[in-house]
Amino acid sequence: MIGIFSPRAAASAAALLLAACASPGGLAPKSAQLDPASLQASRSMAGAPVANGQWPTADWWKRFGDPQLDALVAEALSGNPSMGAARARLDRAGAFAVASGAPLTPLVGAGAEVNRQRYSATGIFPPPIGGSYYTQTELALQFSYEIDFWGKNRAAYDAALGQARAAEVDAFAARLLLSAAVAHAYAQLGHAFDQLDVAQATLVQRQTIFDVTRQRLAAGLDTKVELKQAEAAIPAARQRIAQLEEAITLARNQLAALAGKGPDRGLAIERPRAQSGPVALPSTLPADLLGRRPDVVAQRWRVEAARRDVDSAKAQFYPNINLTALVGVQTVSYGKLLSPDSRIPQANAALLLPIFDGGRLRGNLGTRDADYDLAVEQYNQTVLDAVREVVDRLASLRSVDAQSADALAGLSASEEAYSVAVARYRAGLGNYLQVLAAETQVLDQKNIKADLRYRELDLSIDLIRALGGGFEAAAAARQPS
Repeated sequence: MIGIFSPRAAASAAALLLAACASPGGLAPKSAQLDPASLQASRSMAGAPVANGQWPTADWWKRFGDPQLDALVAEALSGNPSMGAARARLDRAGAFAVASGAPLTPLVGAGAEVNRQRYSATGIFPPPIGGSYYTQTELALQFSYEIDFWGKNRAAYDAALGQARAAEVDAFAARLLLSAAVAHAYAQLGHAFDQLDVAQATLVQRQTIFDVTRQRLAAGLDTKVELKQAEAAIPAARQRIAQLEEAITLARNQLAALAGKGPDRGLAIERPRAQSGPVALPSTLPADLLGRRPDVVAQRWRVEAARRDVDSAKAQFYPNINLTALVGVQTVSYGKLLSPDSRIPQANAALLLPIFDGGRLRGNLGTRDADYDLAVEQYNQTVLDAVREVVDRLASLRSVDAQSADALAGLSASEEAYSVAVARYRAGLGNYLQVLAAETQVLDQKNIKADLRYRELDLSIDLIRALGGGFEAAAAARQPS
């Protein structure tokens, strides 16, 4: 009898059990995570301003020096429904992780039952039990525990925990997207005000030209043709002003909605005073970018969660061992409920061995493998997009710098040409068409300058967002390896 329970016999029995199980053979994920070292971007970022270790801070919008923008972002982060939705998703993921961890611990429950029943007089119980009513009372304490030999429950809990951590990072990503949306809308509002300045200056200039033309007509130096040309240009300038005033109203409404307020909140928004400036880059791009972008970190947690789901699905191919126990009392007489003779102790050990399940386990594992492949490819795409966004914004900012220098020179030259054209027109040495041509160049250059100022501010906001917007280093350190 000793040989029956020898280690060799136990090992043989275990081998037979495993051999009888359904097999996961031939199923495995196919995708591999992108190696950050393969992403070469140093040449593309050459010439960009570098500041060692200077990543954006969590309150990055304050660098633009506009208290009104600071207040709008604060209102949005506390009142926008998207932040409430992000919190709800985080709470849901956390609750699911707690529930997924329950199988790792013993389950204990207590119950009480009272049953009033008449026993059949023609049944298995003879009189006086048969034909009489009895009240059966039961008190019980139940215990159950699944021995996680193969790590199935641990892997499922780790997968849920990874999804919860991804939701936590997603909450920061939602915060970053919302603050960037407010900053972009604020920049658009400032751009509309700059364009309105140009349009109002245009109206003043055209009104001045009309007055000069009327004086020249009275002096016999011009005809009614020039007068009508000057007069027709005035309504067009007023129309442009009306368009820009509409754009300002719509931008204010958008900012009020982002702040979680009604349109009346937008009426109190004054002209933006945000000032753009060069965004210095950390010296460790692009490698550290993968730990600073909340969308990349969240996707890495999803890859880790998917990998643990695969582990859990594999473990389901192996035997399950469940232990249950019950301690309680049962009686049909209230007075004897706590009597030792009323005890009903029970103990049970169950072994479940999957042998043939019609492909359910293999189908489940194949689904988890595909989910892992999908998570990996989404992670790879997120990484590629993250690096590309940084490089794209740098290229655009360099272009804006070059365009701004040319625009400044062009504006200076066009203003000088316009002054000469007006002076010649007043002296009767030039015609109105020359003035119109010179004026058009000035207005075009002023609009270009306003557009470039807005684009520089907008690109700076985008670059800060692309750099992670101040994602906490402590949070980045907790990401999966």
